Amino acid sequence: MSVDTTPSAAEDSPAGPGTPAGAGTDGVVAMFRRVLETEDVAADSDFFLLGGDSLVATRVLSAIARSYGVELTFEDFVGAPTPERLAEKIAEAR
Repeated sequence: MSVDTTPSAAEDSPAGPGTPAGAGTDGVVAMFRRVLETEDVAADSDFFLLGGDSLVATRVLSAIARSYGVELTFEDFVGAPTPERLAEKIAEAR
């Protein structure tokens, strides 16, 4: 007998269990909230103006790669520092 130990899309979602991995902007908002430890994030919130830095940005990029299967660069992140724009980058890369 074999047991599947791979996480489901909901478990691997940036917003946490019960949220589909394809949540788009909402998923990226949830990532920002988690890594910046604030609920004060909207779709048009600038990551860097919220206090994010390059080290924390790498955590977001890693979460995007894990959750969406998309490898974005730091330059992609700097050019699109809001959840809405990052979600667009993710969609373009898929």
